[in-house]
Amino acid sequence: MEELRRARWHTLQMMVMMLVVMWLFIGMRQAMAAADGHAPSWPRLAPALVASACFTWLYVRVAAGIIDRRHPVKEIVAAAAVAVCAAAIGGGDPLHFGMVLVVWLSVASLGVTRRTAVLMAVGTFVTGIMLSLGNYYLDPSTLLVDDRDIGSVLLFVVPTYAVFCALFPPSNRVWMYMLSLAIQAQEGKEAHTRLALAEERLRFSRDLHDVVGHQLSAIAVKTELAVRLADADAAAAKAEMTEVNTLTRKALRELRQAVRGYRELDLPAELNSVKGVLEAAGVRCRTHLPYRELPEGVAPVFAYVVREAVTNVLKHSAATHCDILVRFTDEEAEISVRNDGVGGWRGEDLGSGLTGLAERVEAVGGRFTAGPAGDGEFVLRAVVSLPIPG
Repeated sequence: MEELRRARWHTLQMMVMMLVVMWLFIGMRQAMAAADGHAPSWPRLAPALVASACFTWLYVRVAAGIIDRRHPVKEIVAAAAVAVCAAAIGGGDPLHFGMVLVVWLSVASLGVTRRTAVLMAVGTFVTGIMLSLGNYYLDPSTLLVDDRDIGSVLLFVVPTYAVFCALFPPSNRVWMYMLSLAIQAQEGKEAHTRLALAEERLRFSRDLHDVVGHQLSAIAVKTELAVRLADADAAAAKAEMTEVNTLTRKALRELRQAVRGYRELDLPAELNSVKGVLEAAGVRCRTHLPYRELPEGVAPVFAYVVREAVTNVLKHSAATHCDILVRFTDEEAEISVRNDGVGGWRGEDLGSGLTGLAERVEAVGGRFTAGPAGDGEFVLRAVVSLPIPG
């Protein structure tokens, strides 16, 4: 979720750039007026600046709400009213306080249907022109045109508002589209993680059924037979119960193996499985394997290491690649899983999964380490001395 928070924050920053452009135009317009020797009309300028400041606060609230997948109608309506006041008091010039109207349109038209967005753009366009013409008749100096006749005013105001109303809204839509892609990617990654965990649960339930189901069925049949033979043939009943005892011990042994993850836990099969899951989640996976089979007893331990390591890559990091290395000599065998998604690692906290993995490796006389490698990567390594005791 940290990636989504960063994506939302960056999207808000880019949307706020519209406000920066607005204030830049307002400041440049005042600077140009001062350079021409025109003193500011504070009875008009001060209220327009206050209204623009209020609009800035409302714009940020509206943008934040839309980014959080809300449509804050009250804030949008309030921002529209404040924008009209700023433009009306400030003169309606599209390169001055009229810019407030266009910036409002850029955020208010997000999250609505295309038809509604077009109607809002047309309404902003018409409002801007009406405010510009109204201020022109009251005080022609409020518009940034050298020629003060109505034809020149229309030639300046109409195309400028038309271009702004057409170009400003799509810029914010681009950032919202990129945010939606980031959200979809994260949701897809989480879905793949849930799918991998669901598949693991299904495989475990299938193993339990295969291991325990057959043995329990046999135990039930032989127990029933022993009950029937108890009065007629005590020796045969005793023999059946002896077989029940043998089957029970066998079932317990295989059940322990299934719970510990050893039953049918084949390293090549596990590597193929996790590679497919990682690549489906958008994580590039490379494997470096020896050309000969691992010594007896090593492959099941390393298969469990691979399973736990890849589960952590999917659940706890934002990795883009994962390298799995397996090697061995006459003295020791080693497996390392390296990825570039360190995430919020705390060195003193291995977590229950890694703690259990460390105990499993140490049970066969091995050494287990997990932590950042210092180069922005996370490395999980297990080394087992050969031959394995027992």
